[in-house]
Amino acid sequence: MFMQRKRLKGIVGSVVISSFLLTTGFSAAAEESAAQGKKYQKQESVTSIQLLDQGKWAPDTYRAVQDLINEYGVKSSKYKVEKKPYAIFDWDNTSIMNDTEEALFFYQIDHLKFDLTPEEFYKVLKTNIPEGPFSKDYKNSNGELVTLEEITKDLKRDYEYLYRHYKGLKGDQSLDAIHATDYFKDFKVKLYFLYEAIGDTYSTDVSYPWVLYLFSNMSVEEVQQLAEISNDLNLGAGISEEKLTSPQRLHGDAGVVSISHINGLRLAPEISNLMHTFQNNGIDVYVVSASMEEVVEVFASNPKYGYNLPEENVFGMRLKKEDGNIQPVYEENYPFTAGHGKPETIINEIASKKGGYGPIFVAGDSSTDYEMLTEFKDTKLRLIINRVSGGKIGEISKLAASRMGKNNPKFVLQGRNENTGLWIPTEYTIKLGTNEKILLANQ
Repeated sequence: MFMQRKRLKGIVGSVVISSFLLTTGFSAAAEESAAQGKKYQKQESVTSIQLLDQGKWAPDTYRAVQDLINEYGVKSSKYKVEKKPYAIFDWDNTSIMNDTEEALFFYQIDHLKFDLTPEEFYKVLKTNIPEGPFSKDYKNSNGELVTLEEITKDLKRDYEYLYRHYKGLKGDQSLDAIHATDYFKDFKVKLYFLYEAIGDTYSTDVSYPWVLYLFSNMSVEEVQQLAEISNDLNLGAGISEEKLTSPQRLHGDAGVVSISHINGLRLAPEISNLMHTFQNNGIDVYVVSASMEEVVEVFASNPKYGYNLPEENVFGMRLKKEDGNIQPVYEENYPFTAGHGKPETIINEIASKKGGYGPIFVAGDSSTDYEMLTEFKDTKLRLIINRVSGGKIGEISKLAASRMGKNNPKFVLQGRNENTGLWIPTEYTIKLGTNEKILLANQ
């Protein structure tokens, strides 16, 4: 997801959110409760039979999903209440557009929301990351490979300045004043560069938890409050690619580096409707995400976003807590919820409580979802949100494309317009910054 985790004007984004909230009929009281950081109440299940809304589904994909509901839902003769079927959804770039964890990471940087001394910050940056250079794509402006030692030394220098001067930490300067400094500019670019470099260089069990360690010393409630603020800010922002270069004056040991990232998040009303339709047809719904579990809970369970899943149905990365505060240590005996860790989580946390059978439906978007999309013999249908990607997800995307228009597909594709963040009624996708519909990578 890290590398897969990768603006409509703000007024348009706000209209999209507002209209979605209106159609889902949330009470003002529920919104106020969520805004105050209260725990979200479990929603009462609805027992009436419901057809899937056509929305902006690709027609063949819609038909395959509705056929699945008809054949295995509560109104089917095959339905067994003692063997209740269930569906699994990835979260980032599947249940929403873009990545809630990554959006929060940038919010944390831009607002300097850290509860770490400079010494603690430096230690966290290096936690479980091997010494030496990153992969060949991570070079400075002089074409030199950047090493962990070089870039963390520069970031330590930057953070020490920010820590002493920003009034939200130990200083007296406003955030606007801090943003104008080269120290902040260097800090922002190099911290994201480090994030990308770790993700592209090392395996998911090393790279995925790393960004979560920056929450160290915070309580879960503090992180969830930040996540909600970040969600709301990014849902109202335009979707765009931002390109940044670190300042020459503070080239330091790593040198001048450049990065780019995608701004903005979007809700996926069709996924929300699918989740509700499954539940209303006797099919349980779970999320298994490579983002931090408590961060995904905010999006998936807070009523104002419309998904309304019980918190206990959300699974993601977990860090240890000590005296109520997050530690830079992954929880023991719990899988890394990416790659093979996703089916492991499903088996241990969900299937084990259901007699051992697997999900009837799985939805994902990236190669870190490949294993959970392919390893369960009980799965009847797999939905791939088409990001026009290669790798393992590209392989099964080709299988889905080969069955377009045919009956009984095992894999189906759904396209979207990455410029708006919304689905389009086709298997093809329009990539950000273009207007061309593309079906598969490398064509």
